[in-house]
Amino acid sequence: MFMGEYHHTIDEKGRIIIPSKFREDLGEKFIITRGIENCLFVYSLSSWEKITNKLESLPFTKKDARQFVRFFLSGATTAEFDKQGRVNITSPLISYAKLQKDCVVIGTGDRLEIWSQEDWDAFFDSASSNMSDIAENLFNESVNI
Repeated sequence: MFMGEYHHTIDEKGRIIIPSKFREDLGEKFIITRGIENCLFVYSLSSWEKITNKLESLPFTKKDARQFVRFFLSGATTAEFDKQGRVNITSPLISYAKLQKDCVVIGTGDRLEIWSQEDWDAFFDSASSNMSDIAENLFNESVNI
């Protein structure tokens, strides 16, 4: 399970260090794609297979399904680490996530997310002020967190 928050920089060649704690779980090759809310999603190959199996079961006759599949899969790329533990992110993905210098890599269970520092700060400020309402809507009284 991926969890935690790590601050790194992306260099002028589009390379970012993925924390060593995550590298073993990702494996030698992994997938990076557009995420939701202008971040990038990073999946191990086994998690990616589960996601694509779900996507394949969506009805292609539904416009929302077609749009989501196009959005999600068209940005997907296979990646691997260099000797320094960096990954090279493609320029379309860098543009999509507005990655400039300071970035945040977070673990969210089955995937990593890569955020620009600015977008992460905005998301975190917004979400943290609503967290009690979010928790109340997601969990019933029998779930203690």
